[in-house]
Amino acid sequence: MKSTDKAAGADWWRGAVIYQVYPRSFQDTDANGLGDIKGITRRLPHIASLGVDAIWLAPFFTSPMADMGYDVADYCDVDPIFGTLADFDEMMTAAHALGLKVIIDQVISHTSDRHPWFVESRASRNNPKADWYVWADSKPDGTAPNNWLSIFGGPGWEWDGVRRQYYQHNFLTSQPDLNFHNGEVQDAVLAAVKFWLDRGVDGFRLDTVNYYFCDKKLRDNPPAAVAIGGLDAPESNPYGMQNHLHDKTQPENIGFLKRFRKLLDQYEGRTTVGEVGDGARSLQTVAAYTSGGDKLHMCYTFDLLGPDFTPEHFCRCVGDFQENVTDGWVCWAFSNHDVNRHVSRFAETEAEQPRVAKLAISLLSTLRGSICLYQGEELGLPEAELAFEDLRDPYGIRFWPAFRGRDGCRTPMPWEAGRVHAGFSTAEKSWLPVPYQHASLAVDKQEADAQSVLHHYRATLAFRKRHAALVDGDMTFLDTKADVLAFTRKKGGETLLFVFNLSREPVKVALPKGIKVTKTVPMPGFATAHASEAVTLAALDVFCGQVG
Repeated sequence: MKSTDKAAGADWWRGAVIYQVYPRSFQDTDANGLGDIKGITRRLPHIASLGVDAIWLAPFFTSPMADMGYDVADYCDVDPIFGTLADFDEMMTAAHALGLKVIIDQVISHTSDRHPWFVESRASRNNPKADWYVWADSKPDGTAPNNWLSIFGGPGWEWDGVRRQYYQHNFLTSQPDLNFHNGEVQDAVLAAVKFWLDRGVDGFRLDTVNYYFCDKKLRDNPPAAVAIGGLDAPESNPYGMQNHLHDKTQPENIGFLKRFRKLLDQYEGRTTVGEVGDGARSLQTVAAYTSGGDKLHMCYTFDLLGPDFTPEHFCRCVGDFQENVTDGWVCWAFSNHDVNRHVSRFAETEAEQPRVAKLAISLLSTLRGSICLYQGEELGLPEAELAFEDLRDPYGIRFWPAFRGRDGCRTPMPWEAGRVHAGFSTAEKSWLPVPYQHASLAVDKQEADAQSVLHHYRATLAFRKRHAALVDGDMTFLDTKADVLAFTRKKGGETLLFVFNLSREPVKVALPKGIKVTKTVPMPGFATAHASEAVTLAALDVFCGQVG
């Protein structure tokens, strides 16, 4: 129901735990080898059992699936491979009955080239939607308008023989970029958002939120001072050789985000989380997009989605955020559908993967901010090793073998170890194979093991909810003179000290002056001992204590 009043639970997102579902890999119910919305509904009790607050669904909209649904052909319908709008409504009703909010992707920086908007736009230079996409004439020699590049490889422009012009695309050539400088485009996008708001969704994850506008003058990007591969573009991709001043993160984006927020504020308890891929500018962009309470509610960057698992890295990333984003909010994550699973990134050996999985969620759950979990991480799933012939990700196929793409984190969820495709599907072949190692980590096997990663996730998220300081309390880093990550979380009368040893060696930590532990607070899955002025930690260990 619409309301301009602030609902009692309007800030539910602040400190929330969000569980990301990749629909085509979650649960297949119609034996076609692809997950579907009915499958999500079937498995909602598993998600709810973790103690999370919301689910985030990757795209399920009508699409030719050139980029696995991130090429949308109809923003207001469900692709038949996933089901129907009725299936979505049933899923949402079931989620709400279990106390789960529903967040859905909005991929609005670009559409599929099969979207009716683009079909009309490319038909001529003077039709009603002629200016709905970023079109430009070629240079006199027939080459592209400027030097912009596509993240997925090659130029960021594609020649269209019908209009005899180039159109911009930041990703695949079949993903033309919308022209947000056109107010009618903004209106149409917001109308699609309103469609889902009226249907009752609780929020939106905004894909590539800083890509909506490009420079109106289409100026060349300057070369990067140092060509560095980032998490959104590996070193094998020349995209990192440019300083992307003009093809994204334009000042006009602020005005559109305010329009977006104004629409959301007409509904009770809705939220937004934006994906910001902006290299060294990411924190400044997050600060601009989340400040003032009139744009996005929160953002996430790629800072914790890399291979670093050191105290210095976490202290720098979280500390820099707190310093730069003074009145905004962040959503932290270690894994998602675009990066290698964090157990494989952080663990040095296969044997230590379960321990690393447990330590990682213990750390994530104690950070200031909301947190996002990616399906399968509650099982400690490692990155899947796939053969080239099994790949479906166009990004990975384009840059193979230097970059293997994103399919290794998108393989089907293993539910039952002894069944075909680990219970994901009864089809002869699933869209991506289920690795043998994943089947051995299936939900049913971990349910039967009280020491499993799955049970640890439940206990750790319950621990987070028991301590209000962990949801939205203050966070202060401590200098212990040791190679550990130490900080306090404080709210009201409770101050908790956390000391994380992320190394493979035991360590004794002298606590800073003025920090005295009055009571050990047992952390799920880790042995604890009382300490007042010093803490002794085993390898890959954590200590928690009440500070007086």
